[in-house]
Amino acid sequence: MSAELADRIRAVVNEHPNTGEIRMFGGLCFTLNGNMLVGTMKNGDLMVRVGEEQDAAAHAKPGAGPMMFTGKAMKGFVTVSADAIDSEAALRDWISMAMAYVGPMPPKKKKAK
Repeated sequence: MSAELADRIRAVVNEHPNTGEIRMFGGLCFTLNGNMLVGTMKNGDLMVRVGEEQDAAAHAKPGAGPMMFTGKAMKGFVTVSADAIDSEAALRDWISMAMAYVGPMPPKKKKAK
């Protein structure tokens, strides 16, 4: 399920320059200019970085809930149930919300090895 979601996300984010992919949180995370944008969860849900300013609006949308990591809710992130992103339009809407927050961020510098 998450592999199918990753393909669907790729179809949207690859329209934009400076996107990438990294393994994170047990799934695949998509980045914009090196900054976390959206990701797949093992169960097929979508993780979305919305920022604290859009947090309340994001949580009010159907299928959205808190992004839990090590037992705590991560501020500025939501998870979206797989059934709430079954349409192309719904997935694009969530990715657009993430891009509105992440797009203006400065590019993330790569860590030296």
